Amino acid sequence: MFQPRYTITDRLLANIKRINTLVNELNHRRFPHVVLLELERAAREVSSFASTSIEGNPLPLTEVKKILKSKPAHVRESEKEVLNYNLALQELNKKLKVGKVRLSLDLILKIQKQVIEGLLPVFESGKMREKAVVVNDPRTGQAVYLPPDINEVKSLMEDLISFVNSNREKTDSLILAGIFHKQMVIIHPFMDGNGRTTRLATKVLLAEMGLNTFNLFSFENYYNQNVTKYFQTVGEFGNYYDLVDKIDFTNWLEYFTEGIIDELLRVQKLLPRVAVNPESELQSYHLKILEFIQEKGFITDQDYAKFTDRAKATRALDFQKLIELGLIERKGKGRATYYMLKEK
Repeated sequence: MFQPRYTITDRLLANIKRINTLVNELNHRRFPHVVLLELERAAREVSSFASTSIEGNPLPLTEVKKILKSKPAHVRESEKEVLNYNLALQELNKKLKVGKVRLSLDLILKIQKQVIEGLLPVFESGKMREKAVVVNDPRTGQAVYLPPDINEVKSLMEDLISFVNSNREKTDSLILAGIFHKQMVIIHPFMDGNGRTTRLATKVLLAEMGLNTFNLFSFENYYNQNVTKYFQTVGEFGNYYDLVDKIDFTNWLEYFTEGIIDELLRVQKLLPRVAVNPESELQSYHLKILEFIQEKGFITDQDYAKFTDRAKATRALDFQKLIELGLIERKGKGRATYYMLKEK
C-alpha cells in the first residue's frame, strides 16, 4: 500500500493558506461570459506551449498561437504535440463544467491516448508500458532514472489512485494533488507522454477538488520557466528500487504549491479590470463588439455601425471603455482604424 513520506512545514502550510485565500477570491468574482471564453483560450495557448516545451518541443509561444488558430495543412510532429495537448485541455474542460470527470485509471489512460495520438504506435496508445525504459533528461539526453519494472506499473498506479480517493476527506486537496503528481512521474507508466498526461491529470484533480479556475489556469507555465528545477524537484535520480523507501515529498510539495500561487497571481492580475462592477460592467453592445471580434478577428467602426443604432461619438466611447479595461486594442489610424482583442 502506498504511504508517502512528507512533512507539513511552516512554508507548506503558509502556501496552502495563501492558495485557499486566492482561490476563494477568484471563485467569488463574476465576469462576462465572452471575457471568460477569451481568457480560457489564452490559458490553453500558454498551457499547450509550456507543457510541450518542458518535454523539449522547440516551438515558441508565437508559433503555438498560430497553430492553434489555424491548423497547418501538413502537421509536423512538434505541431501535433501542441494540437493534441490543446484538444485534451478543451475536452477535459467541457467535462469538468458538467461534473463528468473523476480521477481514475481509465481517465488517465484516455488522457495519455489523446496526448500521444499519431505520435506512438497504436499498441502503445492508451496503454501502460510493456517494456523497460530509462528516463533521460530531455535537455541533456543523459539517463537519470530507472523506473519500476513493467509487472509492477499497474498495481502501483492503482495504489496511487486508491490512496488519493481514500484520503479526500482526511488530507488537504493540494497535498493530495501534489503527491499524485510526483508519484505518477516516479512510476512512469507509459512509453511516452508521461509528463503531459501527469500534468493534465493533476489539473483535473485540482479542479475536481474545488479549484474552479481550471479553465484559466496554467501551472505548466511556472514549471517551464525553470525546467531544470522542475525535473530536479518532481523527479528522482537513480534506480527506483534503491530509492523507493527514501523518497520524501516535502520539498516537492513546497515547490508545487508555490507554482500554483505564482499562476493564481498571474490570473488575478488579468481579471480585476474585467470584473463585473459599476465601473467595468459590460453592456450588451460591448459584448456584441467582443463577439464580433472573436468571430471575425477584428472590428471597425463601420462594422459596429451596422448592428447598432448608437451615434458615432457614443460608439467611440464604447470602444474606449473596452480599451481601458484591457480587452481590446486600437490598430491603424484615421479611416484605417480597427480594433482587435488585446494579447494577454
